[in-house]
Amino acid sequence: MAQSHGSCLCKQVTYTFTGEPVQQALCHCLPCRKVSGSTHTTNLLIPLPAFTITSGQQHLKSYSLPHPSGMTLTLHWCENCGTKIYKEGDAEAFKGIAIVQAGTLDEGEGGLEIGEVKVGVELYVKDRVGWLGEREGTAQCQTFV
Repeated sequence: MAQSHGSCLCKQVTYTFTGEPVQQALCHCLPCRKVSGSTHTTNLLIPLPAFTITSGQQHLKSYSLPHPSGMTLTLHWCENCGTKIYKEGDAEAFKGIAIVQAGTLDEGEGGLEIGEVKVGVELYVKDRVGWLGEREGTAQCQTFV
């Protein structure tokens, strides 16, 4: 089974996951836009048992906030460089899932690399910025479903 690797910008926090993501998605919700400082996040939904922080656990900070969907969203980032590593949501659809930020994948380490991410769905398209068009070939969801 393939093992994928990722890290924060300063490399103090590293992680691995085995297998394929359950889903690969863009999310346009306001919290994701704020987290990324851009128009969306690119997310790999990984079952928690397959996801491991391999170094720097002590450098991870977290923050929980109410999401517009009604769930609580918890963000995890490196305290040193600020890289957002993953999110967790307490909604039924996200229980037991690490929502890994695809941009944190390491290149050349084996496993899934950023160029191989195959986004299958866009979430919260109701909040997509007007100048950013629909990604061809992806399912379009007004919210999470």
